[in-house]
Amino acid sequence: MTTKAPVITIDGPSGSGKGTIAKLVADKLGYSLLDSGALYRLTALAALDAEVDLADEKRVAEIAANLDIRFAIAGGEVSAVLAGKDVSRDIRMERVSMAASKVAALPAVREALLQRQRDFRELPGLVADGRDMGTTVFPDAPVKVFLTASAEERARRRFDQLQGRGVSVSLRDLLEDIRARDDRDMNRATSPLAPAEDAVVLDSTDIDIEGVLQQVLELVQERIS
Repeated sequence: MTTKAPVITIDGPSGSGKGTIAKLVADKLGYSLLDSGALYRLTALAALDAEVDLADEKRVAEIAANLDIRFAIAGGEVSAVLAGKDVSRDIRMERVSMAASKVAALPAVREALLQRQRDFRELPGLVADGRDMGTTVFPDAPVKVFLTASAEERARRRFDQLQGRGVSVSLRDLLEDIRARDDRDMNRATSPLAPAEDAVVLDSTDIDIEGVLQQVLELVQERIS
């Protein structure tokens, strides 16, 4: 009998640190990693490159369903490859981030990417990072974490990150963008951003990465034998 691979879902709003934690947990446990946000970013980038109106749900869903994508892992880093080109840096640009949030609100796009996400589930296990991993994509996951932080703290983290890359940006603008994205994600009709009923909510506003990682690993030890 085939044993179903365990899944650890880490959901939360933009800038909460869920991507960093997901990678650290996957590395620690030797699990596969699913950055579901990258799938929406890739869809958004492909739509922008094709000059498709992001409000055209049918066309954007067609793009999502036919994406030529793969994830390459080298030196502990995960690269996103679209149509044979490494676009890891491209999908992290602010214009793509904002477009991805709009694209993710389209029900047909979410449906097109649903099975693609579930196909990442394989032994020995999977760490899935996103916004509806525990509620919609992997509702049977034994470990569900909803990682959050104040909008102000998330804006500060993003500001420091961009400043470190030499990108000039306004902290006020970043805060407004994060609040707008939160509102869009929490109020979309399909799979709105919210913790699953059985998720453990962790607020990382005043906790460092190591502290959050330790709490998640303790939870895994409790729930996955």
